[in-house]
Amino acid sequence: MAGHIQDRWYKTEPGPHGKAVRVKTDRHGIGLRYRARYVGPDGTEKSKSFPDRQKRKAETWLSNIEADMSRGQYIDPRAGRLTVQQHADRWLGSLTQDPGTFVGTKQRIRLHVLPYLGSRSLDSLRPIHIREWLRKLEDAGVALSYQRVIFANLNAMLGAAVDDRLIPENPCRSSSVKTPKPEPRRITPWSRQRVLAVRSELPARYRAVVDLAGGCGMRQGEVLGLSVDDVDVLEGVVHIVRQVKLINGRQVFALPKGGKTRTVPLPEVVARALEAHLAEFAPKPVTLPWRSVDGPPTTANLYFRNAEGRAVIRTTFNTKAWQPALDASDVPRGRENGMHALRHFYASVLLDAGESIKALSEYLGHHDPGFTLRTYTHLMPGSEKRTREAVNQAFGDGPKPGHGPTTAQTD
Repeated sequence: MAGHIQDRWYKTEPGPHGKAVRVKTDRHGIGLRYRARYVGPDGTEKSKSFPDRQKRKAETWLSNIEADMSRGQYIDPRAGRLTVQQHADRWLGSLTQDPGTFVGTKQRIRLHVLPYLGSRSLDSLRPIHIREWLRKLEDAGVALSYQRVIFANLNAMLGAAVDDRLIPENPCRSSSVKTPKPEPRRITPWSRQRVLAVRSELPARYRAVVDLAGGCGMRQGEVLGLSVDDVDVLEGVVHIVRQVKLINGRQVFALPKGGKTRTVPLPEVVARALEAHLAEFAPKPVTLPWRSVDGPPTTANLYFRNAEGRAVIRTTFNTKAWQPALDASDVPRGRENGMHALRHFYASVLLDAGESIKALSEYLGHHDPGFTLRTYTHLMPGSEKRTREAVNQAFGDGPKPGHGPTTAQTD
């Protein structure tokens, strides 16, 4: 059924001589005059009303609707009446993220998006509202790095609204909306002396975490979730297949970050450190739920356990072991000196030895070698030094006088 424009103020009736005439309706002069009507793809009639003197506008609107339907780009105008709050509830309920990631996403949406935008209808959102929201986050003192994560969550949520044909465009993608970009932080890797100093100040049961993080590039949760069954001394490799993480304050085993397992080389010095650790702290099985707090029980023979024999809680480790070791080593507390600093140390050692960015990215478990390059490019040996060494190696000791290439002499 083709769409049409209904005039609510006038109707057509047969005249006295059989000729149709326009007569006023009972609604003449009351309310909106024109109603553009059409049947949507779902078979139900839909409409939109327009005031007097806007028939042309109603016709244009109806033409656009019909064109969108013919192109397969139709969006029900009523779909966007959902509030941001309602859409957020549906979107969060549809996510299939890792439970730990989901908890963080839900928390950011609840705390930093809905208080500002939750009552708005989706179809009323404009780029200016996103820009104003970002300004409010800034005024509230939210760090730029965290703003970026929150913005990414909202962008994904509104992108889903576009995919679900609730709104035609994602206002976060507007050219006038600038993604929060924190100032790039230039990483300064720890020296070998600092690494060893902090290691020596840790409780004996935790000293080998430094060897694994600084010698294999493992994340904190991966170190705390490492089982003796994951280390193959004969092959000289470590299989990184799990981490210990907190979900709603409860520990679980889960895949490493990004759901990506990997295998990294096991240096002999790290193998010896693990052997010495096991001689003093025999491994014992620890059972935790897998992936979520109600997941199936999974058991692993962990290298590291607390004094009670349970899996180490990273926050407790940080406050009770790591930070006191920093203090004793005269290393300032702070994010840049967390246990993650050992991964940076690992990266700097490998790059200084000439390892490729691609290999380093795989060892660190990064999803994109480009991210690894952007993070550590300033730690790579200078191109001038590499050039000199490459040419020196190619020519050996260099040509003997009188035997090298000559150039033509010109007057």
